[in-house]
Amino acid sequence: MAYDFDKIARDYDRMNHLMTAGLDRCWRKRAVQGLHGKVLDVACGTGDMAVELLRQGCSVTGVDLSLEMVAIAKRKVESGEWKVADAEHLPFADGSFDAVTCAFGVRNFVHLEQGLSEMLRVLKPGGKMVILELATPDSKVVRPFYNLYTRRVIPLLGKRIAGNEEAYTYLPQSIEHFPKGEAFLDIIQHLPFGIHRCEQRKMTFGVCRLYSVEKQKGRPE
Repeated sequence: MAYDFDKIARDYDRMNHLMTAGLDRCWRKRAVQGLHGKVLDVACGTGDMAVELLRQGCSVTGVDLSLEMVAIAKRKVESGEWKVADAEHLPFADGSFDAVTCAFGVRNFVHLEQGLSEMLRVLKPGGKMVILELATPDSKVVRPFYNLYTRRVIPLLGKRIAGNEEAYTYLPQSIEHFPKGEAFLDIIQHLPFGIHRCEQRKMTFGVCRLYSVEKQKGRPE
């Protein structure tokens, strides 16, 4: 079930930076390295990923289902192109973009395979799809501290700062139930598109994963 992000749009940036101690900015910077040309940012939120893409010299189109999120993104990033659209039904032709990105958004897709398929559909052959997503750490040493923080501290911060405990209780629950690592890559590799390369990189003890997927040039045999 996807959460209604209109409810938390106003405090979204502040809570993201607070919850991650500012590491979300570092994760985005690493994710956009090497990207170029015309880029689609799916589930763009308030435009933070677009900011990093523009710094790379990319041309950015952002889409999000939340009208309030897109409104904030428009004010933050004047040079981008913004659309309110469903990630599972992207309003673009096949092969329209050199790269497609999604930061902390695929976890909220109602139908994961459909959303990923749409991202690959609008990606040019030879293009790259880059996904940032939160995950539970593998380490048995780190995991107890992570659980305490996500299950207790984050909902409390959400209640006191954003006035919305429900949204920040949903957050850790959605992370725990989302496929991570090889399980997520396996889903991508079984989609009806030719994949040249599909890999992940763990960041900050594995609480964030960077997934990089290169679409095969031409049609698969």
